[in-house]
Amino acid sequence: MTNEQLNSGNPRVDIEYRRRKNAEEMKHHIISFALMIFLTLVAFIAVGYEGFSGWFIIPFILILAGVQVIFQLYYFMHMSNDGHEGPKLFMYTGMLIAFVTILTYTTIIWW
Repeated sequence: MTNEQLNSGNPRVDIEYRRRKNAEEMKHHIISFALMIFLTLVAFIAVGYEGFSGWFIIPFILILAGVQVIFQLYYFMHMSNDGHEGPKLFMYTGMLIAFVTILTYTTIIWW
């Protein structure tokens, strides 16, 4: 789709292209929203089920939260679209610095 022209000079073609593109984006939004609702229900079930210990539930919920953050960024914040390379770079760099900082302080405290 990156090779297609956004403005062909023909208004009817441009409208059809935008309609197709909007329908595709809406489909992705609905699918990701349904998956986020499903992940939220799985988290509630995991907490409500008494067979799981806290050592399983806490990392499991954090993993589900991380997946939901990725869905939020890429589909609802439109980070999957072209032209967002700069913000992606800064976000990933910030996440890396935060991870290294947390890892550093955790190892200093525990060892």
